[in-house]
Amino acid sequence: EVQLVESGGGSVQAGGSLTLSCTASGFTFDDSYMAWYRQRPGNGCELVLGFDSAGTLYTGDSVKGRATISQDNAKNTVLLQMNRLKREDTAMYYCAAAEPPITWGRVGWMIPRDDEYKYWGQGTQVTVSL
Repeated sequence: EVQLVESGGGSVQAGGSLTLSCTASGFTFDDSYMAWYRQRPGNGCELVLGFDSAGTLYTGDSVKGRATISQDNAKNTVLLQMNRLKREDTAMYYCAAAEPPITWGRVGWMIPRDDEYKYWGQGTQVTVSL
């Protein structure tokens, strides 16, 4: 059974930092492309950070310079670290995985198309307050 389990969400003050963790099981983690998405209130899901075909990190404009992810294949985990949090970072954050073969689909980047991410966690809520 495929599982992606996120943790680390909660309430954070603006300007602060957080680390979200995602632990994966049930699929070949090493061969997969991991990403973090988020859904802000009233919005659709947006890609926050994800790895491209060369292992380069794609960072969404909304978090550029403030966020990074790291992947530990030995532990089947991927971390999302964000700093200088803003109120607009308030969202449900989801860990997602795409397995090969991949259909790439983001202009200028070899990033899996959004619908290529077949595995999703249940999400973890992050609320940023002033």
